[in-house]
Amino acid sequence: MEGDRLEPTVTIKNIERELICPACKELFTHPLILPCQHSICHKCLKEILYFSIEDSFNDTASETSNQSSPRNRMHSPSLDRIDRVNRSASQRRSLGWRGWKRNSLTPKTTTFPCPGCRHDIDLGERGINGLFRNITLETIVERYRQAARAATAIMCDLCKPPPQESTKSCMDCSASYCNECFKIHHPWGTLKAQHEYVGPTTNFRPKVLMCPEHEMERVNMYCELCRRPVCHLCKLGGTHANHRVTTISSAYKTLKEKLSKDIDYLISKESQVKSQITELGLLMKETECNCERAKEEASNNFDRLFDVLEERRTTALRAIEASKNLRLEKLHYQIEEYQGLLENNGLVGYAQEVLKETDQSCFVQTAKQLHERIQKATESLRSFRPAAQASFEDFVIDIAKQKEALGDLCFQSSGVDIPEINEEQTKMYNKALICWDHPQKISSTDTYILEYRKLNREETSSVWQEREVITKNEVISDLDINSSYAFRVRGYKGSICSPWSREIILHTPPAPVFSFLFDDKCGYNSEHLILNARRNAVESRAGFPLLLGAERIQAGCYTSLDYIIGDTGIVKGKHFWAFHVEPYSYLVKVGVASDVKIQEWFHNSRDLTSPRLQLRDILICHQEEKGQKEVEGGRMEKRYEQDSGHDSGSEDIFVESLQPFTLVTLGMKKFFIPKASPASLASKDSLNRILPMPSSIGICLDCDKGKVGFYDADRMKCLYERQVDCSHKMYPAFALMGSCGIHLEETIAAKYLQYQDEDM
Repeated sequence: MEGDRLEPTVTIKNIERELICPACKELFTHPLILPCQHSICHKCLKEILYFSIEDSFNDTASETSNQSSPRNRMHSPSLDRIDRVNRSASQRRSLGWRGWKRNSLTPKTTTFPCPGCRHDIDLGERGINGLFRNITLETIVERYRQAARAATAIMCDLCKPPPQESTKSCMDCSASYCNECFKIHHPWGTLKAQHEYVGPTTNFRPKVLMCPEHEMERVNMYCELCRRPVCHLCKLGGTHANHRVTTISSAYKTLKEKLSKDIDYLISKESQVKSQITELGLLMKETECNCERAKEEASNNFDRLFDVLEERRTTALRAIEASKNLRLEKLHYQIEEYQGLLENNGLVGYAQEVLKETDQSCFVQTAKQLHERIQKATESLRSFRPAAQASFEDFVIDIAKQKEALGDLCFQSSGVDIPEINEEQTKMYNKALICWDHPQKISSTDTYILEYRKLNREETSSVWQEREVITKNEVISDLDINSSYAFRVRGYKGSICSPWSREIILHTPPAPVFSFLFDDKCGYNSEHLILNARRNAVESRAGFPLLLGAERIQAGCYTSLDYIIGDTGIVKGKHFWAFHVEPYSYLVKVGVASDVKIQEWFHNSRDLTSPRLQLRDILICHQEEKGQKEVEGGRMEKRYEQDSGHDSGSEDIFVESLQPFTLVTLGMKKFFIPKASPASLASKDSLNRILPMPSSIGICLDCDKGKVGFYDADRMKCLYERQVDCSHKMYPAFALMGSCGIHLEETIAAKYLQYQDEDM
C-alpha cells in the first residue's frame, strides 16, 4: 500500500508546470475555466477585471486629469471593492447596458485577454458567476501540495490554541477536525453524524457540480459546441437552446476514451520523444558552437577592418609628414634667400664689397653674375610669394561614404542560399551518391555540411551523421542493406549557415550489389547485337538478315530472341543488380538462368520462341493505349491460328514446378507481370498485370532460399517475386527482340561523376 501511494506522488511532482497559473505564475488557487478552456485563479481574474475597469475609467478621464494611473496608486485592491465593482457591472449589463453612453464614466463590457492564449475573452452578462470552477485541477493541485508538504500535518480548525493535528476532514462542513472536536461537532444520532468525512485535506470540493447560470440545477448534459457542461434549463430556454448536446455519461465515456488513447500513444512514443530530446540537446550544443564560431568570425572581420584602417591611417600620416617636411624645407630656403637681401648680410654685403673693386677688368668679370642675382632678388621683392602653402586642405579625408557603409554593416545570413538536393542526379546503388545545387545557380557558399541518418520501422531515427564537403556532391559508403536513409544538406559561408534543405529518403538495395559485364563470347550474336567497348551496354538492331528472313514469313510472326548473359555466375548467397531498358525497346526479357538452360538455348538454334504468349502481352498493352475493349476477341485468335503453339519455355508461362530460369517481359514502356495460373488468362487480369516500366530495373537473386525478385530500382520496391531452381550456377540473362537497348547500372565510386556522362 505504501508503494501505491508513492507512485502517484512521484508523478505529481513532475507536473508542476501544468499547475501554474499563467497570470500569477504560482500554483492555482480556486481555478476557474475560461471560455477558451484555459484556467485562471479566481483572485487573479478579479484583479484583471478590476484593472480593466480602472484602465477604461482612466482613459475616459485622462483629458481632464493629469493624475497618475490607479495601478500606480494601488498596491493590492480590496477584494470587497472588486466584488462591488463586478456586481455593479453585472447589474448594469443585466439592465441592458451593453455599451456606454457618450460622456459617461461607465466602462464598456468587460473584455480582457486570456493570460494563456492572449485571445480576447468576454464573460458575458453573468461575469465571473458564469464560469465553472475547475474542481479536477483544484484536486490535483491539492495532491501536489500535499506531496510537497510531505510530513507537514493539517491542524484542526476548531481546537483551542494550541490546535491539535487533524485526523479527518468533513466534506459537508468544509473543515478539518481532531478526534475530540469531531465527536463534539458530529454527535451520534444527529444529521451531522451522517456527513461525509475523509482523511485530512484542505481541498473541499462540492459533491455535485451545479450550473453557474441556474444555481439550483445540477449539470447533466454536455454542450458539444461550447464544450462545457450544462443543465436541462440551459438546453430548454437558455443560451444553449439550439446547440447540440449529449449526456454527461456519454461525454465522459467519449472524452475519457480519447484522452486514454492519446496518453497511451504518447507513452508508446516515449523512446521517440527521448530521441528528439537528445536531438534538441545536440542542437543546443551546435547552437552554442555556431555562436562561438560566429563571434570569432565577426571579431576577425572587425580586426581585418581595423588592420585596413590602421594601414590607411599610417599611410595618410606619413604622407602628411612628408608634405610638411618638404614645405618647411622650401620655406627655410626662401627665408635664407631673403635674409641675404639685408644690409651687411648675404648678397647685399657681398655686392657692397664688390663695389670696392678698383680694377675695371676684375670688376666687370664679377659684377655680371652678381647683377643677375640682384635683379632676381629685386623681382622677388616686387612679387612676393611664399615657396610653400601652410594649408593642408588637400589632405582632408572624406569618410562620409565609408561611415555610411560602416553604419549599414550587418549580418548577411540571407546571402547564403539554401541548397537543394538534385533527385535526378542523386542515386542509390552499391553506395549513395548525393548531388545538390542552388536554385539560382549562383553559389556564395564556402563549404557544405551533408547529414544522413538511418530510419527504422519503429518511426524512431538514429543520430544524424555529418560530412563536410567542398564540392556539390558526395559519395557515402558503408550503408546497411535493405534500409532507408534520410539526407539533407546546408551551406556555410564563414560562420553563417543556410537553413537545411528539404530531406529526401533513399532506400538501399535488398542485397549486396553484384558486379558483372556482358559476355561477348558465350552465345553472343554479333550480327544482331552491338556491345559497347566497356561491355556494359548492348543494343539490338534488326538489320538485313531479318529483312531477308522476312521473305519466308507468309503468316504469323516468327522471330527469334537474341540472348546475352553476364560474364560472372552465382552459386550461393544473395545478390542484387540493376540496369536500364531504353524506352524505345520493343521486347526485352530479363532474369536469371542456370548454365544448363543457357547451353540448351545457345546450342538449339531452332528453338524459336512462339509469339503467342509474349506478343499477346504487347498487343494487350497496345490496345489498352488505344482504348480498345476487344483484347480477347476473335480477331486476335484468328491472327495466330497458324501458330504451331511450340513454346521453348523461355517465356513467362505459369509453371507449377521449379524451373532453372525465370524471365519477365518488358517492352513498349511497360512491365508485364508473369501469369500465375490458367485463370489469369482473363482480359481483366491481363490488364492488371501491366505496369509502367521503371526507369531502372533491379533483380535480387537469393540462391540460399531459391528466390528471385524483380524491383523498381529507383524506389527499391519489389514488383514480382517467385521461386527458382538454383541447384546449378546461375547467370544474369537477357533476351532482345527488335530494336532494343539495355544499359547496366554502373557501381558508384569516388570518381563516379567523371565518367557517368561518357557516351557508349
